[in-house]
Amino acid sequence: MKFGWRGALGLAVSAVFLYFAFRQLDLSRALENARHANYWLLIASAITATLMFPLRAIRWRTILDPVAPKLPLGPLWRSVAIGQMVTNVVPLRAGELARSFALTRQIPPVSFATSLASVAVDRVFDGIVTMLLLAVGVVLAHFPASTTINGHSLNHAAGVIVAGSLVLLLGFYALVFFPETLIKLFELAARRVSSTIERRGSEMLRRFAEGLSVLRTPRHFAVVTWWTLLHWLLQPVAFWLGLVALHIQVPLAATLVLQGIIVIAVAFPQAPGFFGAFELGATVALGLYGVANSDAVTYALLFHVASFIPITLIGAYYFIRLGVHLGDINSAAGSRE
Repeated sequence: MKFGWRGALGLAVSAVFLYFAFRQLDLSRALENARHANYWLLIASAITATLMFPLRAIRWRTILDPVAPKLPLGPLWRSVAIGQMVTNVVPLRAGELARSFALTRQIPPVSFATSLASVAVDRVFDGIVTMLLLAVGVVLAHFPASTTINGHSLNHAAGVIVAGSLVLLLGFYALVFFPETLIKLFELAARRVSSTIERRGSEMLRRFAEGLSVLRTPRHFAVVTWWTLLHWLLQPVAFWLGLVALHIQVPLAATLVLQGIIVIAVAFPQAPGFFGAFELGATVALGLYGVANSDAVTYALLFHVASFIPITLIGAYYFIRLGVHLGDINSAAGSRE
């Protein structure tokens, strides 16, 4: 995993996010909040957050089922844990590659390309469901029309998010049922730019269309959607336990807004573990409910660290046990290009 300019950009973005999250911090108030926190509830929130990863493994099995039926859950769970650990300690979202590679090491019949395409589909469902839940949270909050983030109306943004998610889903269905037509259109456009882009792009679209085969049957789509909903409804429970641990009182629906804004924040290039983006996203979201910056930052940092530790240790254990090396992941990714 070469660091390069992308890694430098990620560090710079994280540094900027940290600055904006902490610039109004009242340190004495933050320390006082930390001293009076209920750490048993904070531990419970970390355990709840960690339980999301077995759910991700179950959903991943369903996504892979049309191309690799009835995979055992154990290798999928270990691969998910390894992927999250690598994401937490290595820049450039290398965890997605690590997760895909770890699965191929344990189940060789599943190719690296197929595994990676299924991870992309996994992330598509994440994006659509979290944005729809964000919109639900905004509607339930009954924010006044004047509520804005950086000058943009929150209610208007929720409507755009819902419309965008539905358009995205329709686009994926078009790729599932009319792959050759869409790939030919891409090739015609990419050919004007570069033959390499044309070749690699068409190969990527074919693999992605294969991964999206879960959309072909209503049953598979419903099952994947169910596990995705369960996953992203468990995360707000973890958030809520952490908020109660820090004695922060907000409506339960606020956790959907908190989750959605954090998901948007961590989509930017950044340092390992999402430090900076997570904290800024939390302060922005909780600020909408009148939570003071120092209280929000204290919560975000304590929850982030508490939830970071368990899955990182679990993933590191499996990483060592399976004998996985970052160099092997690099080689697999390079051979795919």
